[in-house]
Amino acid sequence: MDFSELIISLFFDESGKLSLSIRVFSVFLGCAVILGVVSFIAGFSTYVERKVAAFIQSRIGPNRVGPYGLLQFVADGIKLITKEDILPKYGDRLLFRMAPYLVFSGAFCMYAVIPFGYALHMTNLNVGLLYILGVSSFVVMGIIMGGWGSGNKWSVFGAMRSAAQMISYEIPEGVVFLSVILITGTMQLDEIVKLQAGGLHKWLLVRYFPLTLFLFLIYYITALAETNRTPFDIPEAESELIAGYHTEYSGMRFAFFFLAEYASMLATSGIATTLFLGGWTSPLGNTIFGELIFKETKFGEIMKYFESLFWFFSKSLFLVFVMMWLRWTLPRYRVDQLMGLAWKVLLPMGLLLLFCISLIKVILSQFS
Repeated sequence: MDFSELIISLFFDESGKLSLSIRVFSVFLGCAVILGVVSFIAGFSTYVERKVAAFIQSRIGPNRVGPYGLLQFVADGIKLITKEDILPKYGDRLLFRMAPYLVFSGAFCMYAVIPFGYALHMTNLNVGLLYILGVSSFVVMGIIMGGWGSGNKWSVFGAMRSAAQMISYEIPEGVVFLSVILITGTMQLDEIVKLQAGGLHKWLLVRYFPLTLFLFLIYYITALAETNRTPFDIPEAESELIAGYHTEYSGMRFAFFFLAEYASMLATSGIATTLFLGGWTSPLGNTIFGELIFKETKFGEIMKYFESLFWFFSKSLFLVFVMMWLRWTLPRYRVDQLMGLAWKVLLPMGLLLLFCISLIKVILSQFS
């Protein structure tokens, strides 16, 4: 066997398909790339949020570490890595240790089915929306474990608040997903994006306007609650619970909770982009560089990937910016107001929209 045959045998099996080892390696490589990109964006988002807060409150914000304070998030990371890891004396140490990793895993696992660009996704599950609902529940379990394992009554109160809040807001989120499935006829996120290709007028946001606009708003509000962002940051209410479920955490364990929040912000914004804003497709109807300028060339195919990444992240990061904007603009809800919004406003509105869309689909089917 010569060298070329050896290389081919390593990559392909006898049927001509990629070997199992290469497929496993590609999965690990994809996870490593996504983890690196998400961690960087989450860390850099802390700098952006400080600048947004400073602008809204007429302050300067980070400006000492690096040009314009750009390296502040790096300095924060070094500080957290070098901080002492303190374990509570009377808590459950196993649950205390596991909780941050479970919370981050729940946020990270959502990226497995999100289509970032043209043919750029980890996997294209045919039950993608159901998968997202399932893995997002990891976050709830991790928060409860962290609160209980801390052996601190304030942490337990914060964990219970968070569990009640996140479970409550998952129900109207599920109704929104049902409406999207009814409109598109699929739970595959990549297929949902392809159904919106062709320009702004094809986006789900304007498909059954204004019904789908209200669906988008309901999902975005539930995303704010799922990520514990203001005005839904009751679980972390500093004035009442001394930061809630992660009161006893320090160092890198606290950093995992912090990164999980920003990773969840990007994930939920990416899902909103995928479901309602055309995902990685261009609002102009074509990939400008890939299809119009370079046309049927190899370079044009490569440009399709980069341009689709640009459209996806520009839409998603804009929604993340709006989350930051709202945090430094709106006051915090009371617990009763927060729960009332979920059960008395969002859920009935979501069910009404689901009924209206079902009625429209039935009427349209009679004329098709």
